[in-house]
Amino acid sequence: MEEEKLLEQVQAKAKAWLSREYDEATRKSVQELLDKEDPADLIDAFYRDLEFGTGGLRGIMGVGSNRMNQYTVGAATQGLANYLKKEFADLPEIKVVIGHDCRNNSRRFAEISADIFSANGIKAYLFPDLRPTPEVSYAIRTLGCQSGIIITASHNPKEYNGYKAYWNDGAQVISPHDHNIIAEVNAITSIKEINFKGNPALIQILDETIDKRFIRDLLTISLSPEAIERQKTIKIVYTPLHGTGGTLIPAALKAMGFTNIIHVPEQDVVSGDFPTVVSPNPEEPAALKMAVEKAIETGADLVMASDPDADRVGAAVRNEAGEFVLLNGNQTLLIFIYYLITRWRETGKLTGKEYVVKTIVSTESVESIAKKNGIKMYDCYTGFKWIADVMRKNEGKKIYIGGGEESYGFLAEDFVRDKDAVSACMLLAEIAAWAADNGKTLYRLLQDIYVEYGFSKEKGISVVRKGKSGAEEIEAMMKNFREKPMREIAGSKVIFIKDFVKLIGKDLLDNESVSLDMPTTSNVLQYFTEDQTKVSIRPSGTEPKIKFYIEIHSKVASHEELATAEAAAEVKIGEVRRSLGI
Repeated sequence: MEEEKLLEQVQAKAKAWLSREYDEATRKSVQELLDKEDPADLIDAFYRDLEFGTGGLRGIMGVGSNRMNQYTVGAATQGLANYLKKEFADLPEIKVVIGHDCRNNSRRFAEISADIFSANGIKAYLFPDLRPTPEVSYAIRTLGCQSGIIITASHNPKEYNGYKAYWNDGAQVISPHDHNIIAEVNAITSIKEINFKGNPALIQILDETIDKRFIRDLLTISLSPEAIERQKTIKIVYTPLHGTGGTLIPAALKAMGFTNIIHVPEQDVVSGDFPTVVSPNPEEPAALKMAVEKAIETGADLVMASDPDADRVGAAVRNEAGEFVLLNGNQTLLIFIYYLITRWRETGKLTGKEYVVKTIVSTESVESIAKKNGIKMYDCYTGFKWIADVMRKNEGKKIYIGGGEESYGFLAEDFVRDKDAVSACMLLAEIAAWAADNGKTLYRLLQDIYVEYGFSKEKGISVVRKGKSGAEEIEAMMKNFREKPMREIAGSKVIFIKDFVKLIGKDLLDNESVSLDMPTTSNVLQYFTEDQTKVSIRPSGTEPKIKFYIEIHSKVASHEELATAEAAAEVKIGEVRRSLGI
């Protein structure tokens, strides 16, 4: 009976999309869904409205209220425009920046958004073509805009697209603006309320000036220009994975002085179909396969790949046997933080006011490096908007060195407020040159970090539970971990628990509780054990899964002990998984 009622509601909703208010192509596609014998696709397209959440929109492209299309994008843009006009009513002119990635329909959605902003009296700066997400953040700040958007679904499969909203500091919106924008979007109940007819006088197509300024400013983060000059011929393979990175990253590397950038021609082709990869995600080894093959063929030293909107970077380096190994997000984060702090100290840039940032699920080894060098470290929630929030709060008071997260995102400059694969690729290439100038490989440099600051190995595990019953199971798992906290993990006593829903940390040794200084609550639990094992547990906010982050630590006295430490960590991770029941 419930299924029949749902189908009736969906059919009624779909039939409303057959009105003349919708374009002919949309009406035709909706009718085809209504005519299909199997209603599954119809239900999926209309059973709910695609939610504008705290991160914007993300969904499969197609017709329907639960899809990314010109009408759902239109409602999002109209809602944002309505909020901007209220929030900045005292300004003579409200300005926004609009960018997009390589995905199918991205340019179309960007142009529709420009029309809507301009129709509402808001000046829209529209990039002429696809551009990296961090450049949109940069442009918002550089052009003095109040907001900005980028049309992208990051590393999701080709069927998806998305919409991310930014505030006037160049960071993704957080409270209260995110909730206020959501309220404005939800208040739009008819497409008649969306102003689609643009005002060309208020739309300005940006030229290459902003690209040149961005690269020029990125060059200021370089700390070892002499090493680059001496090592400028090192062979670097770079692939944009069909995305936006190709518009700027090769040019940025060249501007730094690198002369031997090797392309993967098939993946330089801009395509929202991502024809050479199953998934355009640099976290996945398969995405780097062609680039690694090119590196073997050409004798290259370093492989780098950016995701479709060029805000994250994956890398591969040669080990001591000359074989390519992939660096995970925690390892690149360690290399970045170690290098920046080391070179800031060596070049006399440290004043005592510097700080670094990491997310709570990223490796604790970052704190070891920061603490030993007298640098303040901040922990924040997953998502770069929270790193940007730390930067916002410290602006004018402390000096940002760098920040990142285990999910392959890093930011080395303070004039951008989102993770940046452009600067990350530049920095990683520079570190490779600096290491080579000191007779080392990047792999050896990572080993040096482990010997000096302690070995760490991290493992992320996602347990997928689909559907309504799956969501209930995930909720029950979190409730069980929260109400029946573990006292021992893999044979080691739990000594501290952090509950970010309650914002309370419990010291089990002294039987004391402390408040966790965070800007809001989050459904995350963390366990810390006597042997420095760390386990973080959180449900995904966008997918039907619960995520476990396992981190193992040990001390090593020499490079020769690293292989043993690695093997022991693998065993330990298995024991932790058994303790967690995963």
